[in-house]
Amino acid sequence: MSSEIAYKRVLLKLSGEALMGDDAFGINRQTISRMTQEVAEIAKMGVELAIVIGGGNIFRGVAPGAQGMDRATADYMGMLATVMNALALQDALKSHDVVARVQSAISIDQVVEPYIRPKALRYLEEHKVVIFAGGTGNPFFTTDTAAALRGAEIGAEIVLKATKVDGIYSADPNKDPKATRYSNITFDEAIAKRLEVMDATAFALCRDQKLPINVFSINKPGALERVIRGEDEGTLVHV
Repeated sequence: MSSEIAYKRVLLKLSGEALMGDDAFGINRQTISRMTQEVAEIAKMGVELAIVIGGGNIFRGVAPGAQGMDRATADYMGMLATVMNALALQDALKSHDVVARVQSAISIDQVVEPYIRPKALRYLEEHKVVIFAGGTGNPFFTTDTAAALRGAEIGAEIVLKATKVDGIYSADPNKDPKATRYSNITFDEAIAKRLEVMDATAFALCRDQKLPINVFSINKPGALERVIRGEDEGTLVHV
């Protein structure tokens, strides 16, 4: 494995579902401990790391009761779920001797800091992990869009989208055994092939800002470090 790192500043997008492990919803302690161990190793390599986390794992537990709810109200509940996940992630990183700061797009001053871009940049320069919670602070926008937005704002060199699949495939690998993984693909090719990389708003923002995306499996041991080192891991989407 190369001793060099390919990216100095990255934005890692973690879905809330990635924290569930085999549980139906909520946070699986073993799963979050394993993930934060890998994140800690990256941080200790000198990479300036920011994280946007989703809230689907928490919201999933209340989803049946949210049926028929106003979309904006449901989205605000989802934002609160991302704050819960961010606090859990911060606590887990602390156990690996990594200092993390949580900044929220929605104001909860007694619990987490508000999102302030200059302060986030200073934390990154101090090699603290910055966890962005609360999505964009607006309903109707996903945490994918928050990842693209924050990635552009902090000058990230790449957005790393952690999923349960080790990249983007020509077809669903669970249904088509002949499906092949793309090592890299352009934004225009991904659009033409109708490949689901991120939601349309997030994807367009990354394309317009010339901000590459790497889609990889967070469940694959060592995958995150291989991506950081620029190895053939996951799928790189570029201009």
